Amino acid sequence: MATVKRFDELKVWELARELCQEIYTQINSTDLSNDYALRNQINRSSGSVMDNIAEGYERGGKKEFIQYLFIAKASCGETRSQIYRAADRNYISPEISDGLIKKCITLSKKLSSLINYLKQSEYTGNKFQEEQQIYETNSHLKH
Repeated sequence: MATVKRFDELKVWELARELCQEIYTQINSTDLSNDYALRNQINRSSGSVMDNIAEGYERGGKKEFIQYLFIAKASCGETRSQIYRAADRNYISPEISDGLIKKCITLSKKLSSLINYLKQSEYTGNKFQEEQQIYETNSHLKH
């Protein structure tokens, strides 16, 4: 985690962004575009995956980041369920739905791995590193 300076450098965020874009492509190129409720729900849930990764990272603390990664993981599961619904309604082909489902499962596993890594690591988060740097800078000024 020490080398990551921005949320958009995280592999899980990149994968979530790709999934979100692929969902959007399906919305705009299939009859899914005509199912207002499902179209909006799957668009929101897929966007929620990447957004929660970003928000959790930007909050700057380890516990908050983990909490938001769990929310992102839940949104990924919601998206996967909606993909099944879209396939069941014949909005997307079995080949496309299988590929999207596999991407959701892979992303969910990677989110779990990141959560487990963070739980076991000594990483405390960016806000604590910044506070420590300010403290150290101020300590040097006093001497």
